Amino acid sequence: MKSRQEIVDRVAEANAEFYQAIETGDIDLMDRVWANEDQAPDLVCVNPGWPMLRGRAEIMRAWSLVMANIPYIQYVLTETHVGVDGEIAMVTCEENVLTAEEDNPGFVAGGQVVTTNLFVRTEQGWRLWSHHASPVMLEEDEGTDD
Repeated sequence: MKSRQEIVDRVAEANAEFYQAIETGDIDLMDRVWANEDQAPDLVCVNPGWPMLRGRAEIMRAWSLVMANIPYIQYVLTETHVGVDGEIAMVTCEENVLTAEEDNPGFVAGGQVVTTNLFVRTEQGWRLWSHHASPVMLEEDEGTDD
């Protein structure tokens, strides 16, 4: 039997694979990260500014579009916490996101998103059941007079 720390480490690895899939544009890895409908019914994905996505086909179609249209994206995860209860795990974190535009290679934009990722234990390992990301509104510097 695996120790609690080993289980937490496996969930953290599954979470890291999700972000690796996005950063590298690896749709095959993204496909492996998500659970199948028979393993976790009612798969859900919420990305900032997007409508709620339900079902594996809709989620994978959306990630394909995202990966095809973002030339560069990098995630620096902070405040990551993993909770496990039996066959379910929850990862909460802050995504510090850097992106660049293809037609303006010197331009890099950043933002912060808070995220909850739910995982389910399957025969293939921990698989994503739900991804919910919400943008954090950063306050402007109060000391500037514009």
